[in-house]
Amino acid sequence: MYAIVDIETTGGYAAANGIIEISIQVFDGESVVEQFESLVNPGQVIPRYIQAFTGITNEMVADAPMFEEIAEKVFTVLQGNIFVAHNVNFDYSFVKSNLDYYGYTFNAKKLCTVRLSRQVFPGFPSYSLGNLCHSLGIEIKDRHRAGGDAAATVTLFKKLLKNDKNGAIEASLNRNSKEAILPPNVPREHWAALPGTPGIYYFHDQKGKVVYVGKAKNIRSRVNSHFSNNSDSKQKQNFVRNVYAISFQQTATELMAAILESTEIKRLWPQFNVSQKKAEELFGIFVYEDQNGYMRLAIEKKRKNNNPIYTFHYKVDGHGVMRKLMKEFSLCPKLCFMQTSNDACVGITEDHCHGACERKELPSLYNDRVLQAISSLTKRPSYVVLDKGLTDDEVSCIMVVQGNFFGMGYLPKNFETINEKAIAEYITPYKDNSTIRMLLSSFANANPDQIRML
Repeated sequence: MYAIVDIETTGGYAAANGIIEISIQVFDGESVVEQFESLVNPGQVIPRYIQAFTGITNEMVADAPMFEEIAEKVFTVLQGNIFVAHNVNFDYSFVKSNLDYYGYTFNAKKLCTVRLSRQVFPGFPSYSLGNLCHSLGIEIKDRHRAGGDAAATVTLFKKLLKNDKNGAIEASLNRNSKEAILPPNVPREHWAALPGTPGIYYFHDQKGKVVYVGKAKNIRSRVNSHFSNNSDSKQKQNFVRNVYAISFQQTATELMAAILESTEIKRLWPQFNVSQKKAEELFGIFVYEDQNGYMRLAIEKKRKNNNPIYTFHYKVDGHGVMRKLMKEFSLCPKLCFMQTSNDACVGITEDHCHGACERKELPSLYNDRVLQAISSLTKRPSYVVLDKGLTDDEVSCIMVVQGNFFGMGYLPKNFETINEKAIAEYITPYKDNSTIRMLLSSFANANPDQIRML
């Protein structure tokens, strides 16, 4: 038996919105054998655009039952039936969230008439309920009301059953099928093509624009996890609603996947990515000579036309670097602007300032140590990270030049000339950023056996 469901709601996600009307039509494959329909008082104001869209006003639901009052009936009608809806995960998330809230544990097999229609009736310009019904000659009475839309979905489902020559419905109900969890507009072949290897994946919107980039040890498993729960959050519902296609790039290792993810997020700035969407290197360490001839180091904001000797994202990171330089090269905290008060120099007390701030040390002596400190920041190592390749006859290679990420690619397995010029021919350059530098630094420290110095 199928429970064909349509709901009208106060908004697009269940976590903060309510049901204002519900219609359930229990269908045995030939006819409707039971119906339940009701307006619902959502316990909140219905937005004006929803009132205009559905025709359901606050006055109409004022005396309607709260969902708590109909929960037992809804649960009874649905229990044991296959939950069918047009964009099933939307309706299911609202109904399940409300039933769970009032103590009814609800789980059901699902069928999505959007996804089924794409398989049984391919090639239509649109699979929204209104446009699809128009293409199939199905009349919808009371459009955007739960009863009217549910009745139209019953007729649509009849046509799907009649024309399902390739067993799409049965396949969708298979335990291993992903039809019930995939977004309504994503072709199943996109999911079927996903490999179980490391790499990155892209979710695209209706116009083909990338709206999310992710990395994975196993691309297929990770993509599956995005859609395998019925989260009622606004973010999840908006996310699912806007995904129309999936593509991917394989990499040989997880490290390469993490690097590629970071470069793609910075390049594409996808709508649904949150992490790593920040400006790079907001601060820098700058050097200048004061009127007394002492070279001074200062942490300042990085601007378009200034040239810091070292960059970092957070100011506190710069303070850490500066404190290390002061102790290692005996620099004055006052001349490095780490002490701005007129109190006695802390560096003299701690024995890493030789009195330059009080002009007790010649500028030339102090400046020599400043130059050494600058050299320690600017002379960073060049190396490659070697690991397994995509195939057995190659190795993956990530190249770092003077501490900055240069690019990555694949070398022949018997490649022996480990120098920058020879390797560069096999490397695809990518833009460096602080996230990648941290990834590489951590990996190099933890896996020294995979590092080859250039």
